[in-house]
Amino acid sequence: MEFAKESIFISVVRAFFKTFAVILGIGVAIFVLVLGLSSVSNAIELPEKSKITLQPDANWKQEILSHSAPIIMKINVAGIIGTGDLKIEKFKQMLIDSREGVFAKNRVKGILLYVNSPGGSAVDSAGIHQLLLAYKEKFHVPIYAFVEGLCASGGMYISSAADQIYATADSTIGSIGVRLGPIFNVSQTMEKVGISSLTLTEGKNKDALNPFRPLKPGEEDPLKAVIAGDYKQFIDAIVKARPRLSKEKLINEYGANVFIAKTAQEYGYIDNGKATYDQTLKALVTQAGIDEKTQYQVLQIEPYQSILRDLAESKNTLLKGKLKHVFPTGTYTDTEMSGQLLYLYQP
Repeated sequence: MEFAKESIFISVVRAFFKTFAVILGIGVAIFVLVLGLSSVSNAIELPEKSKITLQPDANWKQEILSHSAPIIMKINVAGIIGTGDLKIEKFKQMLIDSREGVFAKNRVKGILLYVNSPGGSAVDSAGIHQLLLAYKEKFHVPIYAFVEGLCASGGMYISSAADQIYATADSTIGSIGVRLGPIFNVSQTMEKVGISSLTLTEGKNKDALNPFRPLKPGEEDPLKAVIAGDYKQFIDAIVKARPRLSKEKLINEYGANVFIAKTAQEYGYIDNGKATYDQTLKALVTQAGIDEKTQYQVLQIEPYQSILRDLAESKNTLLKGKLKHVFPTGTYTDTEMSGQLLYLYQP
């Protein structure tokens, strides 16, 4: 009796598919198990921990030290405030994380703010400013700000939480003011082409500044009062933190203008207008009470980044099949900031 011999190729293919089927089955079983556990587990979800990156010290040394070494914590204040990482809730989570893990046992002896921002949301600027003041008071750590580029409007608001503000000679400082808009009105154009609109509301001035009808006299007054209140809060916070900066001159002379670092130092916006990063770091280390012979670490802390979470929240417009079209008006136009009061510098 003769038996047909199976080719090696067929045997390999059969073995592959058997293995694949087993792996697939295990994967499905794990998925079902996780799904089942998640359905009966507590719905409370803990926040992801912040990202921590080792940075060089003022002598350009970059090495991991023991858990007893003091830490200077570096936080970047770069970009538009109120977007990306510069939101109140993300900033607060970073500060909470700075008391745990590698930072535990009160290792943070000072905070270095690295600033390059034109400002942004009034709410987030004021909120982050308050968070830094509260942290400094609660844990008794000095805060220094180092400006490399731009420290304007909301960026200046946040930086004013620092004990000292240093800047490079070519940095630009200032823009203490509040803005809302631009607000367009297209009612006359609509009338010319024969288009009308109807808005149903309840409550006086609920459709204030409606761009599809002629503006009513004085309807902008309530918003002006809100802006004036925010401006006063901004001014008061700045002059309280910067005692050399004259409140009278800030309101009546300097206004929302920006200045080169040397002039900003002269006026009292900053403390050192010709500084380097290393100089600022050394000054902070001294202020923090760290002996010059003691080794310390500079750890940069950033909010946790999850690509999968961004995708789940549909933040990637390409995956949604949409592209954003922006009409170039010469002003900052981001839908995320639309309708907000802004501490934002726009050249």
